[in-house]
Amino acid sequence: MTDAVSSSPAPQDARAKRNVAILVAAQAILGSQVAMIYTVAGLAGGMLAPNVCLATLPISLIVIGSMTTAPWLSSAMQVLGRKLGFFIGGIGGVIGASVSAYGLWTGNFEIFLLGSYFTGIYVSAQGFYRFAATDTASEEFRPKAISYVLAGGLVSAVIGPTLGTSLADAFVVPFLGTYFGAIGINIVGMGLFFLLDIPKPPLPKPGTPTGRSRRELLRDPNVLVAIICAMVSYALMNLVMTSTPLAVVGCGFDTETAGFVVTAHVLAMFAPSFVTGHLIARFGVRAIMATGLFILASAGAVALQGVELGNFFVALILLGVGWNFGFIGATTMLSQSHSPAERGRVQGLNDTLVFGCVALASMVSGGLMNCSGGDTQLGWISVNLAMAPFLALAGGALIWLTLRPKD
Repeated sequence: MTDAVSSSPAPQDARAKRNVAILVAAQAILGSQVAMIYTVAGLAGGMLAPNVCLATLPISLIVIGSMTTAPWLSSAMQVLGRKLGFFIGGIGGVIGASVSAYGLWTGNFEIFLLGSYFTGIYVSAQGFYRFAATDTASEEFRPKAISYVLAGGLVSAVIGPTLGTSLADAFVVPFLGTYFGAIGINIVGMGLFFLLDIPKPPLPKPGTPTGRSRRELLRDPNVLVAIICAMVSYALMNLVMTSTPLAVVGCGFDTETAGFVVTAHVLAMFAPSFVTGHLIARFGVRAIMATGLFILASAGAVALQGVELGNFFVALILLGVGWNFGFIGATTMLSQSHSPAERGRVQGLNDTLVFGCVALASMVSGGLMNCSGGDTQLGWISVNLAMAPFLALAGGALIWLTLRPKD
């Protein structure tokens, strides 16, 4: 596989561009619920949980829901098509927000966690938007298609945290309005999927090669390194972001300020997407992945310098940019490393492993933040120090892939 691709989209990409535009809108509208819920879930969890160390468990359940959904949802899309899979995700979002709202209304932490799990079904479906963008795209257009879809997160970055915090006190029960808002977003946003024009994959004929098994795919160096870098980029971003509202509020700032920090972070996650695909085409996917890992390390370094508001803003902005380069780069590398017959298998495997690591990171995040140092500042230091070994793992894997002899 080549490391860099041509910068000119093929003429046959007209349909791909239309699908990308629809997926950008879905990312912007439906994706805003993720930023909404992530902004308040840890705070709501701290209000309901019997132990403060469990405050971020609702976010962990969202990620666990996404992780456990990815294998069967990917297989369903391989057989039944993307459109049905995305509708399943939207319905999961409605159920998740409804159950979470009921948990808040009754003050029941376990019900709130159950709702968080169902929200994870939506998050899993959203994760496949980036892959769906490549289904009808030429190889030249794929990195840009992925980037443009993720760029839709710019709108969700503005809408989500702002709407989440503004609705948080709309009812007597704190945060109930946020989840009612998420219900509405799902219902309205699902209409976009009727407009998609992505054909179902052809059913394999008897005797047609079905591609490599999951074990064989993991033996492919490009697949393996792409998955490792995606896991590390996403998990470390989630590790730090999950604790950020707790850290900001714990250091004396208000919930609205925490929302502004999260907004800046989510903007930084998606704003570079307008150029990331072009940068991959110009400099190669490995260079952009390496840059992303370096920026993630820089985010941790800034966070360790102090707990002033400026530190939070700069660290979270760097965290977002680092995630963008690392995750889009890894997704591009993965999309170049499998055949159409292997699509459902490798994409489901990738997202299961990625969101498994993200779930672990979000669970560890609350423990490190609230139960590792005795106060907010020490907890925040622990969260950011935890990034180091995983960055070393991903960086080492990328160096290994670059230095290994070509097949």
